[in-house]
Amino acid sequence: MESENLVPRGRDVPTGDVVDIKLEHRSIAPPLLRQEIDIYEELIGQPSVPRAFWHGYHCDFQAVVSELLGPNLEDLFRYCDNKFSLKTTLMLMDQLLHRVESLHAAGYLHRDIKPENFLLGTGKQGNIVYMTDFGLSAYRRDSHSQVTSHKPATSPRISLVGTCRYASINGHLNVAPSRRDDLESLGHMALYFFMGPFPGKRTIKVTELCQGLPAEFATYINYIRGLNDQDRPDYKYLRSLFGRLFRHKGFEHDNVFDWTIREFERQSNMNQQRPVPCPSDWGANAEASPYRQT
Repeated sequence: MESENLVPRGRDVPTGDVVDIKLEHRSIAPPLLRQEIDIYEELIGQPSVPRAFWHGYHCDFQAVVSELLGPNLEDLFRYCDNKFSLKTTLMLMDQLLHRVESLHAAGYLHRDIKPENFLLGTGKQGNIVYMTDFGLSAYRRDSHSQVTSHKPATSPRISLVGTCRYASINGHLNVAPSRRDDLESLGHMALYFFMGPFPGKRTIKVTELCQGLPAEFATYINYIRGLNDQDRPDYKYLRSLFGRLFRHKGFEHDNVFDWTIREFERQSNMNQQRPVPCPSDWGANAEASPYRQT
């Protein structure tokens, strides 16, 4: 949906807060932004998606105004020299699995799981990961209401939807997507975070793909690929896989991510490079003295 973001930022006049704005011209068919608005409304109040403050038409554009978010996970990955630690990868997977489960529970498939579509919040929400960009999402619900229904693998083949690097095996084979495909893409994203770009996933075995990694990564991929199109994934089991590994490694769930440490080190280096005021200057500006008497 990158082409839709004609005006990335705006300002709420009453409050002065900076907001995100997405615009889509009326001529775009099929309209992608309408799908995004529907999902915002479906998941309102959940920490899965940004809050939408307003949507409607302005001149020849449909618009949605939502809360300002921070950097996406791809930007943070590059900031950390294209590799996340195991601790950061596991803390992210815990949140990401919750986000995808919430979307599936509402009857939607994302179909474009990739780091660029997950953004951090800002301020006090700076450690919360939000899911965005639902222009390629699909809505399917059967007569049982709460159970999402997907086209079986025997349905007509479709072109690859989403991003090639993270797409599922079935996605590359042009099989209609299901919940398992979102989760497989999420698994590929976890591999990317921990080991960087990996070899062609269609041509090698899972054991080779996950070679040198904790066994839980291969277990995750094998479980997902073993699901049928209409199987409901066991999200709790998947989170527990990584949760047990997290505890086994003795990690603390303190929301201290790799970029948190990198930014702290950057700020510390900047502070060390700042010139220290000369003692003769303290009398002229008492507030500048670190030893000022009160």
